[in-house]
Amino acid sequence: MSGEGNKKDEKLAEGTLISHLLELRDRLVKAVAAVFILFVPAIIFKDELFAGLFQPLVANMKLGDQLIATSPMSGFMMPIKLAFFTALFAAMPWVLYQIWAFIAPGLYRKEKRFAVPVLVSSILLFYAGIAFAYFIVFDMAFGFLMGATPEQVSNMQDINLVLSFVLALFLAFGVAFEVPVVVMLLVLTGLVTTEKISASRGYVVIGVFVAAAVLTPPDPVSQIMMAIPMWLLFEAGLVMARILVRPSKEDSGATAA
Repeated sequence: MSGEGNKKDEKLAEGTLISHLLELRDRLVKAVAAVFILFVPAIIFKDELFAGLFQPLVANMKLGDQLIATSPMSGFMMPIKLAFFTALFAAMPWVLYQIWAFIAPGLYRKEKRFAVPVLVSSILLFYAGIAFAYFIVFDMAFGFLMGATPEQVSNMQDINLVLSFVLALFLAFGVAFEVPVVVMLLVLTGLVTTEKISASRGYVVIGVFVAAAVLTPPDPVSQIMMAIPMWLLFEAGLVMARILVRPSKEDSGATAA
C-alpha cells in the first residue's frame, strides 16, 4: 500500500511540475509576444526615436562635432537595438504582470494585498527614473561632458557607444528610483524597523553616494543627480513605511486590549 501511495505522490508531483512548466511557458510566450508587437512600430519609427533620444546630446554639440558609425554594422544594428529596448521598456508593465500572474497563486492573502501596490509603485517609479534621466540628467551630463572637450578638438561620437551610455543611465536611474519600495519591503517584512533605519541614516547617505558612483558613468554631474534623488526617495520610503506600519501596530494593540 505504501508503494502505491508513493507512486501516486510521485505522479501528482510530476503532474504539478508539468502544469507549472506549461504555465511558465504560456506566460513567457505572452511576454515575448508583447515585446515583438511593440517592436514593429518602434522599428518603423526608428528615425523619430533616434532623433528624440539623441536630442540632449545633439543640443550640446558644438560646431564640427558629429555622430558617427565606426563599423559597417553599426548603422544597421543600432536602430534595431534602439527599437528592441524601446519595445522592452514599453512592454515592461505587461511583462511584470505575467511574472505576477505566475507567482500570485502561491502567495498568501496578506502577501497579495501588499504585492499589488508594490508592483504598481515599482513600475511607476521605474518610469519616473527614466523620465528624470531623460528630461533632467541627460542635458546636464552631456553639457558637462561635451563642454570639457577643448575648443580645438571636435567630438566624434559613436552612435552605438552613445546608445549604450544612454541605456545604462536609463537602467541605473530606473533602479535607483526603486529605493522607496525597497525601504517599505524591508519594514513590512519585519527585517528592519523604521527606528533602526532612522538611526542608520548617516550610513545610508554614504551608501547612496557610493551606489551613485557605481551605477553612473564617471562624471560628477550624473553622480550627484542620482545621489540626491535617491536620498530624498529614501526619506519618502521611510515616511510611507511609518504610515503603513502604524495601523498594524494600532490593530495589534486593540486586539491585545
